Formats: sequence, C-alpha cells, structure tokens
Amino acid sequence: MKARVIPPVLAGEKISALAITEPSGGSDVAALTTTARRDGDDYVVNGSKTYITSGLRADFYTVAVRTGGEGAGGISLLLIERDREGFTRTPLKKQGWWASDTATLYFDQVRVPVENLIGAENQGFAGIMRNFNSERIGMTAGAVGFSRVCLEDAIAWARERKTFGKRLADHQVIRHKLADMYKRISTTQAWLETLAWRIQQGEQPIAEIALLKVQATETLEYCAREAMQVMGGAGYMRGSRVERIYREVRVNAIGGGSEEIMRDLAARQMGI
Repeated sequence: MKARVIPPVLAGEKISALAITEPSGGSDVAALTTTARRDGDDYVVNGSKTYITSGLRADFYTVAVRTGGEGAGGISLLLIERDREGFTRTPLKKQGWWASDTATLYFDQVRVPVENLIGAENQGFAGIMRNFNSERIGMTAGAVGFSRVCLEDAIAWARERKTFGKRLADHQVIRHKLADMYKRISTTQAWLETLAWRIQQGEQPIAEIALLKVQATETLEYCAREAMQVMGGAGYMRGSRVERIYREVRVNAIGGGSEEIMRDLAARQMGI
C-alpha cells in the first residue's frame, strides 16, 4: 500500500486527504459513527465526513471508521480511493484557506478491499492520536511563520507611512505594538524549538504540544490583528499578506483541535 500510494503523492502527481471529522462532531474522535462492516474480502462503508481538506480533489483518503464496538477501541483506518462506487463528495465554501478545497464526503455501501486496512483492525485510534500530535506541531510552526510575516509587514509599513509629520514607527503606541508582537513570537518560537527537540529524542509531550498549539494560534491572532491596525486600510485590502493571514486565523485555531479541546486535553494529561 505504501509503495502504491506514497511515491505519487510525494511527487505531486496524486493528492491524499485525511477524513476524520463527521457532521455530528470532530474532536470527539472516539464517538465517530461512520461504519465499516466486514463482508467477505471487503469492508462495506456507510456514513459521512465533513470539513475535509482536499476532499474534492484527493485521489486517496485515509478514513476513520467504526469496525468494532463503541468508543476508541472500535475504530480502524481505511484507505479509500476516490473512484469507489457509492463514494460521493460535495464542495464547501469557507472563509480562508482558498488554496485548498474543502468538502463533505458521503459513503453509501462503498466496498473497500480488506487489504486497504491501515494497521490492525480496531487499533486506528492510536494512529489518529499520533497523527494529531504531528499535525499540531506543524500547525504551530505555520502559525509562528504567519505571525512573523505580520510583524515584518507591519514594521515595513510603519517605517514608510507618515502621520502628523512623522513616521508611524516614531509614535510610541505603534512601537509598543511591534515590540509586543516580537515578544510573543519569540516566546512561542522558543517553546516550539524545545518541543521539536524533545520529540526528536523520542518523547511525546502531549500536554505541552496541545498547549503550544493554543499559544501559537493566540499569538497569530494577536499579530494579525495588530498588524492590520498598524497598516490600516492598506492591510485590509485584498492582495495584502496580512489580509490573507487574518482570514485564516480561525481555521488555525480550530483545525487540528480547537483551543478549548486542547486546554482540556492538556489538563487531563496533567492528571487534573
């Protein structure tokens, strides 16, 4: 399966998508309801997924399904190709992330070969959780990068724009905004590098990864807002990097686990 799927995806010839969230809920993965019933050499899949990135264009879908009883112990992962009979998709319009499509997926008696099972049956939950940790670190790095872009553009504008006979950067209130942005970015970057190093040493600091994602998206939201305030109308116009980043703040704060879920997960991991 890896030999068939991974090379064309890495080469950019095919697109893969991860399908976990359902209309009934997202972060509560253990409660998912899409089923995969064993029938001979196939699984028969019924249910739906929503808010799936690249849901329309993908060629391969890693789909979380229920193959066993209730809870986390009954979840498996299946590879489902786009051309399976009974598998349909509808597009969703969204605020940001226009560079990728988002869709709702429908599975109506979709037959999938048993060979497409990823890992062991009823052991998919652990794989999903491991993937989430990686996804959250990646989203954190992205949020730090976007925050830095906001700071760069705000500084460049403040150096050039003049109000009341002097540069924006010469107004104390503007300088303090820029300093606060730099402070938050640097703090988040340092924590990110520390956790990245720990992960490379084989650790899985789940609570800290969850809270770091919250820290990073809060930093992003602050920097996008303050950069737009510094740039004024120029920051609000389409074509501005800050305008695009501002549109995509919320998807970063929600995707991969909302801030509320992340705080609760961290608290549980801390034994609270």
